[in-house]
Amino acid sequence: MVLFGFFSLVLVSIYWINRAVALFDTLIGSGQSTLIFLEFSILSLPNIIRMAMPLAEFAAAAYVCNRLITESEMVILQTAGYSPWRLARPFLWFGGIVAVMMSLLTHYLVPASSQQLEIRTAEIAQSVTAKLLTDGTFLHPSSGVTFYIREITPEGKLVDVFLSDNRGDASTTVFTASEAFLVRDGDTSKLVMVDGMAQDLTRDGRLSITNFKDLTYDISALINKIGPVEQRMEYTPTFDLLFNTDQVSERTGVSKGRILEHANGRISQALLCVIVALLAVSTLIMGSFSRFGPGRYIVIALFLLIFVKIIESSVADPVRGDPALWPLVYLPFASGLAIYLVQQAMTSGMIRLQWKRRTVAGVTQ
Repeated sequence: MVLFGFFSLVLVSIYWINRAVALFDTLIGSGQSTLIFLEFSILSLPNIIRMAMPLAEFAAAAYVCNRLITESEMVILQTAGYSPWRLARPFLWFGGIVAVMMSLLTHYLVPASSQQLEIRTAEIAQSVTAKLLTDGTFLHPSSGVTFYIREITPEGKLVDVFLSDNRGDASTTVFTASEAFLVRDGDTSKLVMVDGMAQDLTRDGRLSITNFKDLTYDISALINKIGPVEQRMEYTPTFDLLFNTDQVSERTGVSKGRILEHANGRISQALLCVIVALLAVSTLIMGSFSRFGPGRYIVIALFLLIFVKIIESSVADPVRGDPALWPLVYLPFASGLAIYLVQQAMTSGMIRLQWKRRTVAGVTQ
């Protein structure tokens, strides 16, 4: 567990840094504070931990087993009469603990944090203040729109405003004003421009210019709207996904096959955590009989893990196409378990053969 924590910290840090760079550029570049960046980083951590946990578990199990072999402790245990099944028992407990942690992530923490992350993203995306109140920078709050403020005074007055709206099919409109004010009117936000000019350029090249003393422009439409997040399948409890599939499908517009594949996938991810630890120990115990050491068997265990993940990816499309095939989601777990049982049986045969040779040698002497 100590090594699992260490490898998890390393892998999560790598994943998080990659995520944080893009997040920092998006949030700080759009005028958000450092606290918002930290909040988004924390909300993204459960999903990052979910992705890094199986790799950290495999690394910890392989490292411990390799140490037992290289320091001859595995040989002592086998000589004392420990069978491969008994040697794998601590790794089974370890995999079970990790599986419980994975279940907490997939069923509760990841859906809750992802939903909260999208809610906060929607709030910031719909916040005109965060989108537009940045002076000295050309901003693009939505496609086809450019907004610029030369200066924002302490009183909240916007000085030298430029607004270009190129979303229309027929024309492009450019507003310029010496000063402007941002006004909140219920759920909408309006930009009140003073002493300015509106230039309308049609696609055929005709230019119309209008001077105004004051002009009110609704800028709420400049912010891309995000739909309700509570309707998404990813945030629905697992119980509803499994036993109220029809209602969830009607509410979210997602096919029953995708819902069942996603729900059973949450359970399968936890079961695979048990298999990851068992595959590591069963493969490396076989390596303890090799004169070349367990190094190559670590690579074999890694390839077996990749093979199980390939099976996991290959069963997704059939289940999404036919909901009746949902048991296929557990095929990766069954395949990994079968590989583990075969390897343990082979190791038991090697041990019996080894004891038989020693007995024959003793009788001969």
